[in-house]
Amino acid sequence: MIRGPFIVAELAASHNGSLQRALQLVDAAADAGADAVKLQTWTPDSMVGDRDYVVPDGPWAGQRLLDLYREAHTPWIWHQPIFNHARARGLLPFSTPFDLDALAFLEREGQCELYKIASFEIVDTHLIKAVARTGKPMIISTGMATFDEIQRAWHITYEHGCRDITLLKCTSAYPAPASSINLAAMQRMAEAFSGNSTSVGLSDHTMGSAVAVAATAMGATVIEKHLTLARADGGPDAGFSMEPAEFAQMVKDCRTAAEAIGESVFGPGPGEHTALRRSLWLVKDVKAGERITNDHVRSARPALGMPCHKLTDAIGRKANMDYHAGTPLTLGMLA
Repeated sequence: MIRGPFIVAELAASHNGSLQRALQLVDAAADAGADAVKLQTWTPDSMVGDRDYVVPDGPWAGQRLLDLYREAHTPWIWHQPIFNHARARGLLPFSTPFDLDALAFLEREGQCELYKIASFEIVDTHLIKAVARTGKPMIISTGMATFDEIQRAWHITYEHGCRDITLLKCTSAYPAPASSINLAAMQRMAEAFSGNSTSVGLSDHTMGSAVAVAATAMGATVIEKHLTLARADGGPDAGFSMEPAEFAQMVKDCRTAAEAIGESVFGPGPGEHTALRRSLWLVKDVKAGERITNDHVRSARPALGMPCHKLTDAIGRKANMDYHAGTPLTLGMLA
């Protein structure tokens, strides 16, 4: 059975400062059918150059960037219990390191089997090189990136040892309108990097599951979506995160979409009955030796008579005995 894309529940800041809530998010992701949970590994001070910079617009407008990151931070001491709980629930845990110190920490802990590069870090070539040198699979989000920037990031990743790369189409708006997603670009990336140990997917910040399902139908192998226990609980990411029931429905719909893609095959499939097709039937009595005309025959169900496209083979032929209306017309009835 086709299972569909690898589905990642992005936990990010949805813990709202509580380890217990973070563990509950892991449970929610597992119960919803996710394949993996992802954290973000950084410290507030490492994220900003200007400690007084104020976010100008979007969901965090008016907040000092440093204060936002302090609120959203996942303490590094939480990583091990979250990762352990995720594995116990059958999920693959991994993280996005945002700088070299975060990567070194994750490598020391030995917890990550793969890494993700965030959209805003796709231009950080030194970080990409260091992550690639681990030799572990990498997922790279491409929000805001030009095609040249994507190519540069991909080449650095490949040249420094990574042979399992997934490029995620992403729109770095929170939330993002569906009209801004441009899934056609995901297919362009698939074409450009095909045959080079590279697959494509979607990091989705739209509301609802429609875009994720569409991406699945267009070949996405990874779907990433933010998860929260309840948007009403608030938090930095609440306004563009899915609740557990919504996430579960998205997983189900993506699996269904992947199954529906199927293969390029034609002809009757399971549950289809060719016997219910139309065929040729007598609608008028005919005597032995009488020639068959259009008045004697029409197409009707079921398919017990000659195929409809054989009508011209019957017209003008003589009946070999008497036949009543309501009889399926076959070649054996013709002289």
